[in-house]
Amino acid sequence: MTSTLTRPVEVGARPPDPVDPPPTEGIRPLRRLGLRKAVPFSRMTGVVLLLAVWSIGSGAGWIDDRKLSAPWTVVTSAVELVAEGTLQQHILASLSRAVLGFVIGCVIGTALALASGLTRTGEALIDGPVQFKRAIPTLGLIPLLILWLGIGETFKITVIALGTVVTIYIQTHNALTALEQRYVELAEVLALTRAQFVWKVVLRGALPGFFLGLRLAVTGAWLTLIVVESINAVSGLGKMMFNAQNYGQPDVILVGLLVYGVFGLASDAGLRLLERRALAWRKTLGG
Repeated sequence: MTSTLTRPVEVGARPPDPVDPPPTEGIRPLRRLGLRKAVPFSRMTGVVLLLAVWSIGSGAGWIDDRKLSAPWTVVTSAVELVAEGTLQQHILASLSRAVLGFVIGCVIGTALALASGLTRTGEALIDGPVQFKRAIPTLGLIPLLILWLGIGETFKITVIALGTVVTIYIQTHNALTALEQRYVELAEVLALTRAQFVWKVVLRGALPGFFLGLRLAVTGAWLTLIVVESINAVSGLGKMMFNAQNYGQPDVILVGLLVYGVFGLASDAGLRLLERRALAWRKTLGG
């Protein structure tokens, strides 16, 4: 015998109305408003299109070779410069100046940012002069630096370092002083000491700003390099390009610009890779 349990129904009570399904007609499906999945090498589309237009214009005779050499002429000139060893010599000279000035500027800028961002005394003594320097273009200091340092390698490295110092300082100092209040409150709840708070909270929280400063500074270093190498330089990409200007060689100038672009993109990509590895801990925290 099978018994069925049923809910008692009151006498005279109305049965419940059937629940109608939600209407679906006339309702647009939801769309994702975020960016779609990236297509591999999609950023090269614009570059390839630009090269195609340049090649077509040069091949059809629409572009004057005396002002803008054809792509194949630039490639031929680059191969010849490499075969002669001239391009490698200029690249090594430029790299040594850029790297040395960048490293010196990073060390000084980071030290100043830490002293100013972590102490009130440091901020009172350092922040004002650095902000004043930020308002003065680094290239505007060239006449004064020539009087002080001459026109040798020390002068060139100093100019690059000065631009790097300001960029690193501004981004790192802002990251140190703009720490979210919730992190401060969490550190107080956990009863962290001053040293633990600075090491585990402040410095780690400032890393994104620091890496942003590195990326901006390395770009500025390459921009400054081409200017200082035009002043009494014996070798370097900038010197090579200015000599090509005097001899009417646009193909050599384009080779120099191409090398500058490759170095700029490569250095930025390297810093982005280093940033992702250094900030990998943020993913574990859901940051």
